[in-house]
Amino acid sequence: MGLVISDASTLIHLANIGRLGLLKQFFGSVVVPPAVWKEVVEMGEGRLGALEVQKAGTSGWITIEAPGNREFVRALCRDLDDGEAEVIALAVEKKASLILVDETEARRFAGLYGIPKTGIIGLLLRAKREKLIELLKPELDRLVYQSGFWVDQMLYEQALEAGGERSK
Repeated sequence: MGLVISDASTLIHLANIGRLGLLKQFFGSVVVPPAVWKEVVEMGEGRLGALEVQKAGTSGWITIEAPGNREFVRALCRDLDDGEAEVIALAVEKKASLILVDETEARRFAGLYGIPKTGIIGLLLRAKREKLIELLKPELDRLVYQSGFWVDQMLYEQALEAGGERSK
């Protein structure tokens, strides 16, 4: 797979449920722009996920790369937060193979620019298909109740159905 760029939310929530390593297994390496690194590791110091992401950076499978077109980033910041704007700008510049985003507006912008995207639920579904996790429901429940990730009930049910599990 080519270049994969992640937003903060994906890193934070996967780390919170002990599944950050899925990114390394799936993609080998992941790039984050400086605003994402700052949000997760520097501003998030002492919070769940920050240390795991920092260790991934130290080991080299998460790297930092800044988008070159700062005007484009500033324009995107009218509608997106700094990290999301840098992810989109970098993905456009580098013709990324995939971005990892969950926020609705960032996903909408990815669609406008033709950038392939997936989010945490898509990653967990892939992990189930590839037999890296046994059941999806406990992972989704930890994501919601342990990590505080908001999932629409209909999406939750659709994910379980896509994973071959029925909600109870």
